[in-house]
Amino acid sequence: MEIKKYSSYAEIDRDLEILKLEKQISYQKLVLSIQKTKDSITPENIVQGFFDSYKNLLSNSFVSILKSIVPYIISYFINKKRGD
Repeated sequence: MEIKKYSSYAEIDRDLEILKLEKQISYQKLVLSIQKTKDSITPENIVQGFFDSYKNLLSNSFVSILKSIVPYIISYFINKKRGD
């Protein structure tokens, strides 16, 4: 990092003001991030996330189970109707 040379106190004050504003912006971003995290960690959101993950897993499994069981069910009813 190169050392910056100032020619007046006004330049120093301007850079200090910029740094102060950047610090405030970073602080507000941090506060907002913490608030969003707090809002997302509620019992409702945790339970909803839990059920959403299992819903996707079960819905994919349910379709594959149906695809494998339906032919047996159809053949059962066809054979039952014939009296076999």
